[in-house]
Amino acid sequence: MTSEHSAATVTVLGLGPMGRALAGAFLDAGIPTTVWNRTPGKDRDLAARGAISAPAPEDAVAASALTVVCVVDYDAADAVLRRDEVTRALKDRTVANLTADTPDRARQTADWAAEHGIGYLDGAIMTPTTTIGTPDAVLLLSGPEDLYRRHRPVLDALGGNQTHLGEDIGRAAAYDVALLDFFWTTMTGYAHALAVARAEGVSARELAPFAKGIGALLPPFIEQSAEDVDNGRYSGEDSPITSAAASMSHIVHISETHGVDAGVMRAAEGLARRVIGQGHGENGFLQITELLQPR
Repeated sequence: MTSEHSAATVTVLGLGPMGRALAGAFLDAGIPTTVWNRTPGKDRDLAARGAISAPAPEDAVAASALTVVCVVDYDAADAVLRRDEVTRALKDRTVANLTADTPDRARQTADWAAEHGIGYLDGAIMTPTTTIGTPDAVLLLSGPEDLYRRHRPVLDALGGNQTHLGEDIGRAAAYDVALLDFFWTTMTGYAHALAVARAEGVSARELAPFAKGIGALLPPFIEQSAEDVDNGRYSGEDSPITSAAASMSHIVHISETHGVDAGVMRAAEGLARRVIGQGHGENGFLQITELLQPR
């Protein structure tokens, strides 16, 4: 059993940019914080602020009731957590894994933790390092609710909008993968738009205010379309997918005229054309959601 004092302490494993931000937020909140990183030296600034630098990961996890992990992926997390001496030190303690990976890896890690008497929460950080410890931070967690509630006073130091998504341990990772899919697909489209604009003599700075205007259309669209998608309704009353496909073909044409790789837009247009070929040309663009589903 851990003491009342140790329950108000935390260990952070992994001191990349995000790990350092997490540890810094705990320190700013006055929570005794122990840190460890595989590569030495990244703890210097944190140690100067009062963090305890552990010589080994087993010493780090033994120092606190809660260990927060933030490394590059679950392979890296497993390489630390599943070392015999670390696993033994974690017994009757809790791991909150804020490492990004897939839902199946989260569930596998939860099974491992249960086999070794380790409490386990899985999570995702959806905002940059600069938001950690501020009201703008967005964190998603999943796993046993009683475990989450027990450690909430410490986790609250990370700030912002913190959401417990339920008992399914893979749910935070599912949100993370879906949201990052949206983000990186959107960023790829923006990169392609910048390349096309440059080919036409339009700079990124000149395009930026209008790109922001286009981006501002997304939040209301996401809000309005969510219920329709969940109910399988894809109205194209305002903008049928045939109109979208026509626009896409224009983008492909101008891109290839300038020698700009149009692979991304060709793929999107191909999906739209397949939906039209299935007889859904009057439906909205999100009809491709059904096309993408496994049969």
